[in-house]
Amino acid sequence: MPATVEVIDQQTMQDRGIRTTTDVAKAAVGVTGGDVPGAPAIFSMRGFSGDQVATLYNGIAIGPSTMTGRPMDVAGLQQVEIIKGPDSLVAGLGATGGAVNYVTKAPHTGPIVNEAFTSYDSFHGYRAGYGSGGSTLIDGLDYRFDISHSNDKSFIEDTYSKLSNVSGQLNYRINDSLKIWGAAEYKQDSDRFYWGTPLVPANAPGIVPTNGIVSGQWTNYYLNGHTGTLNPVTIDARTLTTSYNVLDNHSGASELWLRSGFQWDINNSVSLKSQVYGYDAHRHWFNNEINSFDDSGPNNVYRERLALDHAQRLYGNITDLTVNSNLGGMDNRFVATVMASSSQFNVSQDTLFFSDTVELVNPDRGLYGPRSDEKIYTHLDTASLSFEDRLKLTSTFALIGGIRFEDIKLDRTRFNPDGTLESGKGYPFSTPFNPITGRIGYTWDIAPGVMLYSQYATAADPTVANIFILAPSVPLLLTTSRTYETGVKLQSGDKRAEATFSAFDIERKNVYVPESGIVFNVAGKMESKGIEIAAAINPVAGVKLWGNVAFVQSHFIDFSYLDGNGGFQSYSGKTPPNVPNFIANAGASYRFDTRLPVEIGASMRHVGDRFNFQDNLVVMNAYTTFDAFAFVDIPRAYFTGVDQTRISFRVRNLTNKLYAAWGDPGYTDQIILGAPRSYEVAASFKW
Repeated sequence: MPATVEVIDQQTMQDRGIRTTTDVAKAAVGVTGGDVPGAPAIFSMRGFSGDQVATLYNGIAIGPSTMTGRPMDVAGLQQVEIIKGPDSLVAGLGATGGAVNYVTKAPHTGPIVNEAFTSYDSFHGYRAGYGSGGSTLIDGLDYRFDISHSNDKSFIEDTYSKLSNVSGQLNYRINDSLKIWGAAEYKQDSDRFYWGTPLVPANAPGIVPTNGIVSGQWTNYYLNGHTGTLNPVTIDARTLTTSYNVLDNHSGASELWLRSGFQWDINNSVSLKSQVYGYDAHRHWFNNEINSFDDSGPNNVYRERLALDHAQRLYGNITDLTVNSNLGGMDNRFVATVMASSSQFNVSQDTLFFSDTVELVNPDRGLYGPRSDEKIYTHLDTASLSFEDRLKLTSTFALIGGIRFEDIKLDRTRFNPDGTLESGKGYPFSTPFNPITGRIGYTWDIAPGVMLYSQYATAADPTVANIFILAPSVPLLLTTSRTYETGVKLQSGDKRAEATFSAFDIERKNVYVPESGIVFNVAGKMESKGIEIAAAINPVAGVKLWGNVAFVQSHFIDFSYLDGNGGFQSYSGKTPPNVPNFIANAGASYRFDTRLPVEIGASMRHVGDRFNFQDNLVVMNAYTTFDAFAFVDIPRAYFTGVDQTRISFRVRNLTNKLYAAWGDPGYTDQIILGAPRSYEVAASFKW
């Protein structure tokens, strides 16, 4: 592909101690991730974040990640694929910053291999899992089965995510040219979420300020709406592990995937593959979400509740036809893809937003209080037809192009808590969208192990931000984005060294940005430019060195509007939230070739300054963290019947750095803190 693509496989996840999909960001170039309140595993890349980065499951989109994202363990994943930059040709809606595709483990042909693992950390969290796969006694029938459970406990008091996952797949080779398969997966999470730590004025009486987490000027956004007095901002040192959620809070989800398909090699040049799928999900949130410091009364933190229930059902099909041919002596590969899906998304949402105030320190967390729900029903039908072609003009130079035609129909209905239709607000309503997106580029192998590439690609997203919360009162705009990208991919002849370089220029028009809660405003354009460099080398036996850097300049253009208080706001030239201008990662390890092989290593991650809101007044300060690990591989001779045993020890955030991991512009008065130093011991087995 004439684009930047990263594949993080299961072995890399194990080596780098990646436990959840949020952690995947640490293994990618120029990517940050955060567990946004109630919507975990949200990514930022190339100047865009949240719903501007598409999330796929085995190539299937289920909806905006801020609505459908759940905490997820990586134990059942074969790999995570990341495509950078606008890519609606492949990923569909929302892929402006890029797309992240989670690929579950699949059967292999050959001897049965069993795997098991367990771990325990200093927050008293644990993981355990088992997997098995290979060929059965039935000729042509291969299987894969995985089961895992974890309790991901947080450093924040009374906060955790309990994750359970079971998945399986059968592949049956009817003959050498035809394979059929079926897969099922059930995921469940039970959570008590951390919704953020309040920002406070550093000069307020009694505040114990911290250094290095946040800086800049702040006023209470949620209550004062940009009009309050600006004060220097900090995080109170007494609140670093405090939960402000209600005592009876609970969140969770159950998700069921059923997939089946076939792959048919019709002849040596033509192949057809298809999968049908069904997805059923039930999600719920029952929390205090807003934690906003207010020094106007005796209690310092204003709190506000929100409860939600989701019921989503999705059906669809993806079919690909691939034709390899020769045109005038030039190799050509043509792919046609047909996709169709139908999604019903039902929401029951509390309308009372019950509120209270509590002390900043040692708050009396109380209970949720009254609730009165409205019902919102969204139906989304999507069909697309795309064509891609690669023509090799020479043995080293190829032109690659593609186009995607999409037809989207959205229907929404909304009912008051008493069951009456909200007809006065424009419901029910229907609207179509017909984006056309594509890519054109080239790849050029100028020398063995040296490939140049460039591309122009586009993306589109109806509703600009989130198709599941589009209202008839909001302009029904079609956002469009485009990228120019060029780069080089290098690999040494002995494959012991590799490097990549890419430069990009992305522009997105008609941008929605979160203003507070679920209120959005329309910006004119966003522009993002940057470069990414990555390299890895094994200079001598046993030594691994790797590193990467990303420089990004992202800002709004023509973003001015009248706010709700009648004041004029202009964010033109400002940087979007959660976009650092510099990210660097580096690591090194050494393996001692002894009777019991031991490997030791360390890694560093630096993330530059970021902002938690588009006015850029509050800075989430740059931070650098260090991790260290050691593991020993115990050969079969020590454990009869076990081919590989690994015992590992890992320290995360070695220097115990205090830092802000993420800021949600919908929750402008609170930020998500990064985890302090922790220790983990783990064991894995393969036989």
